[in-house]
Amino acid sequence: MTIKPGDKLPNVQFTVSTAEGPQQMSTDVLFAGRKVVLFGLPGAFTPTCNMNHLPGFLLAYDDIKAQGVDTVACTAVNDIHVMKAWGKATESDGKIMMLADGNAEFAKAVGLELDLAVAGMGLRSKRYSMIVDNGVVKTLNIETEKGVNVSGAETIMQQLKG
Repeated sequence: MTIKPGDKLPNVQFTVSTAEGPQQMSTDVLFAGRKVVLFGLPGAFTPTCNMNHLPGFLLAYDDIKAQGVDTVACTAVNDIHVMKAWGKATESDGKIMMLADGNAEFAKAVGLELDLAVAGMGLRSKRYSMIVDNGVVKTLNIETEKGVNVSGAETIMQQLKG
């Protein structure tokens, strides 16, 4: 069942990159007492994700933060090493928090997994964005068509401004 606005995020572990190396971080810790913009996508370095989805959030980062958002985070079904390299390659390091969901545990727990085996990519995440306040989903924007149509930074900015 797909998560919806008003639902609390399930407690799942992400892997994050720290100065001490890869570390586990639970959703309970990451989202507790904070306003977070989270966007999910099928994979780091994939064309639409790399050229359209992530860049919009990077460009709007300061405006999003100015709306009282504590953290802007991106999750994909990739390992932490790929997510870290993608953060560096896109110059989003230090701005957008990269959350590795290597086994799609978060994607499955929130009902946003996507089977891309036909394209040779295996189990991935759907493309989406959400605003989460203290662990509770306030808005959820799930793409139903190819591309970034409803899950981009522009939609999030409209929702933040209310």
